[in-house]
Amino acid sequence: MQNWYQMESREVLEKFGSTSAGLESREIPERQEKYGKNVLEGGEKESVLRIFLGQFADIMVVILMAAAVISMFTGDVESTIVIFAVLILNAALGALQEVKAQKSLEALKALSSPSAKVMRNGEKIEVDSSEIVPGDVMILEAGDMVTADGRILESFSLQLNESSLTGESTNVEKTAEVLEGETALADQKNMVHSGSLVTYGRALVCVTETGMETEIGRIAKLMNDTKEKKTPLQVAMDNFSKWLATAILLICLAVFALEKLRGMELMDSLLFAVALAVAAIPEALSSIITICQAMGTQKMAKENAIIKNLSAVESLGCVSVICSDKTGTLTQNKMTVQKIYTGGEILEVEDLQLTNQLHRYLLYDAVLANDSSIVDGKGIGDPTEYALLSMYRKVNGIINEDAPSLSEDLLREFLERKDEVPFDSDRKLMSTQHDIHGVSTVFTKGAVDVLLDRCISIRTAEGVRPITEEDKNNIREVNRGFSEEGLRVLAFAYFESEEDLSVETEDDYIFLGLISMMDPPREESRDAVAAAAGAGIRTVMITGDHKITATSIAKQIGIFREGDLALTGMELDRMSDEEFAEKIEKISVYARVSPENKIRIVDAWQKKGKIVSMTGDGVNDAPALKKADIGVAMGITGTEVSKDAASMILADDNFATIIKAVANGRTIFRNIRNAVLFLLSGNLSAIITVLFTSIAALPIPFRAVQLLFINLVTDSLPALAIGMEPGERNVLRQKPRDPDAGIMDRKFVLQMVLQGLLISASVITAYLIGLQKSPTLACSMAFTTLTLARLFHGFNCRGDQSIFSLGFGSNLYSLGAFALGCLLVALVLFVPVVSGMFSVADVTMGEVGIIALLAFLPTMIIQLVKTIVDSVNS
Repeated sequence: MQNWYQMESREVLEKFGSTSAGLESREIPERQEKYGKNVLEGGEKESVLRIFLGQFADIMVVILMAAAVISMFTGDVESTIVIFAVLILNAALGALQEVKAQKSLEALKALSSPSAKVMRNGEKIEVDSSEIVPGDVMILEAGDMVTADGRILESFSLQLNESSLTGESTNVEKTAEVLEGETALADQKNMVHSGSLVTYGRALVCVTETGMETEIGRIAKLMNDTKEKKTPLQVAMDNFSKWLATAILLICLAVFALEKLRGMELMDSLLFAVALAVAAIPEALSSIITICQAMGTQKMAKENAIIKNLSAVESLGCVSVICSDKTGTLTQNKMTVQKIYTGGEILEVEDLQLTNQLHRYLLYDAVLANDSSIVDGKGIGDPTEYALLSMYRKVNGIINEDAPSLSEDLLREFLERKDEVPFDSDRKLMSTQHDIHGVSTVFTKGAVDVLLDRCISIRTAEGVRPITEEDKNNIREVNRGFSEEGLRVLAFAYFESEEDLSVETEDDYIFLGLISMMDPPREESRDAVAAAAGAGIRTVMITGDHKITATSIAKQIGIFREGDLALTGMELDRMSDEEFAEKIEKISVYARVSPENKIRIVDAWQKKGKIVSMTGDGVNDAPALKKADIGVAMGITGTEVSKDAASMILADDNFATIIKAVANGRTIFRNIRNAVLFLLSGNLSAIITVLFTSIAALPIPFRAVQLLFINLVTDSLPALAIGMEPGERNVLRQKPRDPDAGIMDRKFVLQMVLQGLLISASVITAYLIGLQKSPTLACSMAFTTLTLARLFHGFNCRGDQSIFSLGFGSNLYSLGAFALGCLLVALVLFVPVVSGMFSVADVTMGEVGIIALLAFLPTMIIQLVKTIVDSVNS
C-alpha cells in the first residue's frame, strides 16, 4: 500500500487518472477487471461430514472398532452393537463441538453497506458498494457507512466513528490536509477506511483501495491465515491417547501371544485380547470431559463469561498473560469530568456551586455550547459533550437537593440559542450566542492553545480583569499537568457583544476555566489486576488510544509499575524480533497499535511458552483474538466479527469477569484431572485383573459387554459428579498450571497405579472366591466387585483431601451418583432379564456381603491415608 495520506489530493487523483468530477462509466469494467470487485474473500470451509468422519481418525477409536469387529466374528453381537453405538455417539458429540459457523467473514462483509454514492460522468449517482473501483470519487454524508478506503479530497466538518478498526469509540475529526511522516492508522486524519461510520459532516473522497486491499480486507486475510491453537488439555489428551494406545496394543499382543502359546483357540485368544482392550480404553472419557466443560460453561455464563468453545474452558486455568483492551474493559467506556481549573484553583466536580457566579458561567458555557443530550440516562451525541452535561447534573443535584432542579433542557429553553458557529477541525472551537440578563453573550469551548490565544481578560472570584502573561503560563502549566495524567482538556471562555456571531467575531474573550475529562477505570479493575498478579498472571494493556492516556490509566489500576515500558505500534514496528523478545517482559502498555502489532505481541508471548488471553471489541482485534489461546470479546460494545473470532464473550465487558473465569477454568481443569484419575485408576484395576487371569491361565474374568457397562454407565455417574466439585478458596493464590506438564505428572501416575492395585486386589480376591464354585460365578463376582469398588472410588477422586475435610454434603452430586450407581448394580444382580443381558449368575446374600466388603476396602484404606496426611498438613 502507498502512503496516500502523505500526498496532495490532486496527486492522488492523478495517480488514478481521475478528477473531482469522478470517473466515466466506460472506465469501470476495465478497472473492475484490474482491481476486482469491492468484496471480501473467505477461506475454504470444512464440510460437516468431513468433520464428523475426522472424529474417527484417532488410534483409540481404531482399536475399539477392531475390537467390535472381532466381537462380531466371535458371536458376541451385543458387544459389537454397544461399541459402535458408543463410537458414533462420541463422534457426533465431537463434531457438534467443532462445527462452529465461520461467520467472521460474513460479519466483515456486513460492515459494508449495500450501496454507496459516487460521482460518475460528472453526476452524483448511487451504486452497489461491490461496484466501487479505485479512482472513484465517493460522497460521504452523516449516517453513511464507508465502503472502501480513500483519501479525503474535501472535508466539511467530517467526523467518523472508527471504533470497529481502532477500538476507540470517540469520534475522529477528519481533514483534507497532507500529513507528514509515518502515521499510524488511528492518526490518519485525511483518510477514511471501509467499515467506519460517518457521524457528522460530509466529504468528497478518492477511493484508493477496495476489497481485500482495504484495511478491513487486510484483517480478513489475517483471519484466513491465522490458525487456532490446540488447548493445553487437547495437547495433553492427544499425547495421553498415543501413549495409552501404544501400551494397550503391546499388552494385547503379549496376552494374545501368551494364550496362543498355551494352546488356546484363535478366536478365544482374540476374544481375550478384546476384553483387555475394552477394559483399558476409557470409552466415556471424551464425553465426560465434554460434559464437565459444558457444566463449567453454564456456571461461567451466570457470571457473565460466555464460553463459545468448550475446549477453551480448561485453557483459562493456565493463562499466564492477559493482553487487555483499555476502553470499556478496564475503563467504564464513559467520558467523565475529572478536574476543573477556574479562579486560579484546581477543583473537583463536587466543589462547583451554582451560587458562585464564576462557576455558574463556566457551567452555562459547558451546557449551552453543547449539542449533546441525555435521554433516559443514555448520552446522545459526542461523548465529551454529554460528559459535560453529566457534570452539570451532578452539580445541579448537589446544590438543589431540597429545591426543584433547573435541568439542562430548561436552561437551554430559558437561555435560548440565538446563533452558533459549529465546531470544525480547523478552528478547534464551538460558539453559541444567547441573551444573559438582557446582554447578548457568546459562549465558546475548544482547544486550550487556540482559545487561550484569543483571550484578553480573565474572570476570577473578584470579577473580570485583563489577563496577564503569568496567567496564561499558569493555565498552560495546569493544562500540561492534566495532559500528562492522560486527561482530555477543554478551555471555556465568553464575551459580550451585540454583533452577529461569525468566525471573524470569535475574539477578545474572557477566560473562564479548563475542564478535564477521561474515561475512568472501572472501580473493580484495580482489584482484578491485583488478583491476577496474585494468581501469577501478567496483565498487559493494548489500546488504540494515545500512549500518555493509556499509561496514566495503567498506572492507576496497577498494570504499569516503576521500571515498566510503554510502546506505540510504530515503535514496535521498528524493533527486531530479537530486541522485542528481550524487552517484552518489561512492556506493560502498547498504544496506537495495528492488527499486525497485536498478533505479533500475542505470538511473542506464546514463543516464551505463555498461555495468552487477548481481549478486544473491534474488527481490528479479530485476528489477534483468533491467534490467542483464549480470545475474549466484549458482549456489549463488541462487533460481530470480534465475537465470532473469540473463544469467550464478556456479557458485561468487565476485566474482573476474566479473572472470575480464570478461577473457574482452574477449578474445571482440576475436576477434569480428578475425573481422568478416577477413570484410569478404575480401568487399570480391570487391566491388572485380566492380566492376572491370563498369566495364571484362568478363565476370562469379564465379558466385553460387562466392561462397557462399567465404563459407560456406572463410571460416568461419579465422573460427572467429580466434574461438579466446588472450587477451592485459594484457587487464585496458586500459580498458573504449566501447559507443557500435561495431566499425567509423577504424582498422578503414582496415585493411579496405587489406587488401581488396591481395587484390583479386591476384584481378584472376589474372582478367586467365586471360582471355587464356577467360572460364571467368578466372572459375576469380579464384575460386581469392580463396579461397586469404582462407585466407592468416586469419593476418593473428589480432591486431594479426605472426604471428611471436603465434606460429604459439599457435593451432593457425588452422593446422588453413588446412589444411582448402586441401584443399577442391584438391577443387574437381581432382575433376571437384565442379569441375562450382562451374563451375570445368581448370587446369594452371603456372596453379596463379600462383594460389598471387598468393594469398600480400597476406599477405606485410601481415606485413612488421606486423613493422616490432612492432620499432618494442618
